[in-house]
Amino acid sequence: MRIAEAPSGTELIGRASELAPLLRKNALWSEENRRLPEETIQAVIDAGILRMRLPARYGGYESDMRTVVDVIAQLGRGDGSAAWTVSTWAVSSFVVGLFPDEVQDEVFADPDVRVSGILSPTAMAVPAEGGYVVSGRWSFNSGCLQSQWTVNAVLIGQPDGSFEPATAAIPLADLQIVDDWHTAGLRGTGSVSTVAEELFVPADRMLPMIPLLQGRHRSILNAGSRVYQMPLMPAACTMVSAPAVGLAKAAQEAFFERLPGRKITYTDYARQSEAPLTHLQVAEARINADEAEFHAHRAADLLDSKALTGAPWTVEERARVRLDLGAVCLRAKKAVDILNSASGGSSIYSDVAIQRIERDIQAINLHAILHPDTNFELYGRIACGLAPNTQYL
Repeated sequence: MRIAEAPSGTELIGRASELAPLLRKNALWSEENRRLPEETIQAVIDAGILRMRLPARYGGYESDMRTVVDVIAQLGRGDGSAAWTVSTWAVSSFVVGLFPDEVQDEVFADPDVRVSGILSPTAMAVPAEGGYVVSGRWSFNSGCLQSQWTVNAVLIGQPDGSFEPATAAIPLADLQIVDDWHTAGLRGTGSVSTVAEELFVPADRMLPMIPLLQGRHRSILNAGSRVYQMPLMPAACTMVSAPAVGLAKAAQEAFFERLPGRKITYTDYARQSEAPLTHLQVAEARINADEAEFHAHRAADLLDSKALTGAPWTVEERARVRLDLGAVCLRAKKAVDILNSASGGSSIYSDVAIQRIERDIQAINLHAILHPDTNFELYGRIACGLAPNTQYL
């Protein structure tokens, strides 16, 4: 039992902001090595950032969602890959808090444990005495190279031939690593594939997915926690939207850092900063970045307010979080696109931050759960009186 007073949201956000220069310095190494450097990970640990989604009884902070979003966004100012990895660790730690308490005791024995996770069930689980035998492959397992545990989704075969989705808590040491993360964006996340071959998973480490999506979990000691009043998908979606907010901020900082002394080649503008076009670009990028942050905050505030009151969630509210998620990604990408386009040919060098930011925000927008069109369609069909076309709501 390691309950301690949690730092305030302001303090955690300040710690994350102070880390941005270090993350920015290490970002090129992360790209080239396709994982985060140990210096970055240790700095995040030392700042207490991995404890935001950890239950208080293990020394966690159980931070409100607005704080989580703003902390991850500050990390994104320095490195999109670092922000994305921390967001997936935060989501996965939250998921562990939904497991039986004895499983949490095992996973959270180290309060700075790193837990990766996959929500898409791309492996099969066969019932066996005392548990399940799991076989299959999970792609895009962000941060798993530097995690101790992972919570990966599976399909459990049923006697009638149907399949039930579930999530399994698995030590990373029990999985095979396939080094296939050769990508254009978010290279530093090390989102390689993991493989299970006839792996036995005890029954208490297997959690049915449908009850989780409906707000029912198996933790007794977390039942009264405000954090665990939050439904899984709205909470997860809000956390993974935060790196996009940070990347929009990073693009502005990167652009203004290079602006002094730059000209617009093949024009009479000896200073890019004096061109009306630049003024319009900067203003449009700023308003898009601000709109991205607005939507991330709106989702976070809805989660925090409903957790305080215990009010039930409507389908429309759940879909609205997905709507906000899509808007965050779309607006952040627009902000980055504008400033990337305004950065000139010299910005394509690998040591210039804006080109990495552009590739990272593109990768985020292509993620299945983040894609703006998918999220907008989902909200629109519900607003028009149709049933949702997904269980991940």
